[in-house]
Amino acid sequence: MTEMPRYRYEELADQIQEEVRSGKLAKGAALPAERRMTEVYGVSIGTVRRAVALLRLRGVVATLPAKGTFILGAGADDGA
Repeated sequence: MTEMPRYRYEELADQIQEEVRSGKLAKGAALPAERRMTEVYGVSIGTVRRAVALLRLRGVVATLPAKGTFILGAGADDGA
């Protein structure tokens, strides 16, 4: 049986979460602006927004209006 296809925003959220786990993106750091993320990851703005929303649900990031989106940790299984 083959693996079910996944939405690109889920793949992007997983990729960003892995970058946090690996230390490429540091706890407390701000994520790049949405437009910059479209360039870095080669995806649409809608994909970036859905991925960030999913990361918020996972507890990986928090968004402060007019400030940005900041990394809290690797998520629910984060030892910190």
